[in-house]
Amino acid sequence: MGKIRKIGVLTSGGDSPGMNAAIRAVVRTAIYEGREVMGIMCGYQGMIDADFKPLYANSVSDIIQRGGTILKTARCEEFRSPEGRAKAYGNLKGAGIDGVVVIGGDGSFTGARLFNEEYDIPFVGIPGTIDNDIFGTDYTIGYDTALNTVVEAVDKIRDTASAHNRMFFVEVMGAEAGFIALYSGIASGAEAIIIPEIKGEERNLKAMIAGGNTRKKSSNIIIVAEGDEGGGAFAIAESVKEDFKEYDIRVSVLGHLQRGGSPSAIDRVNASRLGHAAVEALIDDQKSVMVGISNGEITLVPFRRAVKLHKDVNRNLIELAKILSV
Repeated sequence: MGKIRKIGVLTSGGDSPGMNAAIRAVVRTAIYEGREVMGIMCGYQGMIDADFKPLYANSVSDIIQRGGTILKTARCEEFRSPEGRAKAYGNLKGAGIDGVVVIGGDGSFTGARLFNEEYDIPFVGIPGTIDNDIFGTDYTIGYDTALNTVVEAVDKIRDTASAHNRMFFVEVMGAEAGFIALYSGIASGAEAIIIPEIKGEERNLKAMIAGGNTRKKSSNIIIVAEGDEGGGAFAIAESVKEDFKEYDIRVSVLGHLQRGGSPSAIDRVNASRLGHAAVEALIDDQKSVMVGISNGEITLVPFRRAVKLHKDVNRNLIELAKILSV
């Protein structure tokens, strides 16, 4: 059977739709391979508190369609310290856990990488974040569902914008990355998209809106990533309202609505693929790596690359958005 006999699985950082599908795949793949599985509750905090529970095939029945995570998630400052990681190691050894699957984002992978530099229990990561901003993978769990949520919301907002000659600034998640804003903006036909990757874009906003007025557009939807340097949707809306008094300017912040909901088919399938791949990686003696999807195929990316290297948005799509907004 090899040295990996019992696998721990946890979810860490912000939740995202599809995490449960990944947990299900980890559990059932491990059982298929003759291994035991322990669920680690509340992320790294559960590792420090020894909050473990055995998971069986029926433990993950009827969860693939559910948002959130059955293992709960939390951020854990104590795990950042050597003392916290030492305590976590002792608890893992005491529970007989030989390897761990971490479902989360770059902060979660940073903790896993530090742990693997200090201790002999291998960690393998699964990218779970709606922001889709992790280097080395084309896809992160929850991104597709979040996009669909934003597009559905913006479609409804546009109905009222057209009916009342309103201009809506819609703020979406993306504190450091504009993937959700860019893709949802194109998919919903937004008149302008403001993302952190393009500096000073809010300064061009007045010209873009004025151009739309010239062409007699009945509504204006501006998608704003929450991390943009302009200060977010409220600040940007305030900066243009005196120039466009003919519009009733409104702001809509979608917030945590984007994290919830039943995962899309794409999120369910890809999360299942990644969960299976993570267990196989552990069994194959991999450590300190993330399983990702690149060009449709499973790939292994060292944590140090996934965490340190920057994933940029597709610059061709930025140009496409500008062309289609005329």
